[in-house]
Amino acid sequence: MNTDVLLPWVISMGMSILGAVVALIVGLKVIGWLTRLVQRRMQGLDTDESLRSFLVSLIGIGLKILLVISIASVLGMEMTSFIAVIGAASFAVGLALQGSLANFAGGVLLLIFKPFETGDFVEAAGYSGTVQEIQVFHTILNTPDNRRVIIPNANLSNTATVNFSANPTRRLDFRFGVGYEDDIDAVKAVLAQLAEKHPLILDDPAPQVKLAEHEDSAVVFLLRAWSRREDYWTVHFDMMEEVKRAFDREGISIPYPQMDVHMQGEED
Repeated sequence: MNTDVLLPWVISMGMSILGAVVALIVGLKVIGWLTRLVQRRMQGLDTDESLRSFLVSLIGIGLKILLVISIASVLGMEMTSFIAVIGAASFAVGLALQGSLANFAGGVLLLIFKPFETGDFVEAAGYSGTVQEIQVFHTILNTPDNRRVIIPNANLSNTATVNFSANPTRRLDFRFGVGYEDDIDAVKAVLAQLAEKHPLILDDPAPQVKLAEHEDSAVVFLLRAWSRREDYWTVHFDMMEEVKRAFDREGISIPYPQMDVHMQGEED
């Protein structure tokens, strides 16, 4: 090939590639700035946090697609040909990425029907945690032991989800086993008194104490009490400790598994 023709072509292609690299770097910087700006503006409008994180993620993806098209233009590709290639590639990629499309659709469904929102504590897809973000393709949970779990939106929209934050109150169900020789009325009185005097247990609905079961080695009592959802675990741990102290104080036995071993000595 003639160097008089090759050299200008190499210089031109090199300048195009350099321009594309510069456009990519600057474009990514601008997209990051724009998405942060949109997020701050949406916070100022007091929009739903779940919708905000979803839209910011979606805007970021859309801007990056536009950036790719702009870089193709910088490299000298004709837009009509490029769009045709993109269309054919999109069809092939769509078949290969059916899961991602399902996750996108799942994210839209989550925002429309709102089974949970950012900040809710949920149990779904085998995990429990607080919802941090609902993004385009996945939802992020933080577990109570501070692990981050990323769950595809398709899983969340197609499986059962327990939302522990949906209602303002929750019921606590306690089961306490006592010995068959203990007085039933005394046990019921102790449990009822502890529930009535606890400051975080609600008066309405009133606590209930019932004899639930006759087991092999214990009589099982059921204590049902209601609290505000944010007080659930405080009440749970308080009652477990206070019931043990009260049973010890009143001489009420708590059966536990035990084994009696009888040894027979040899006679001379």
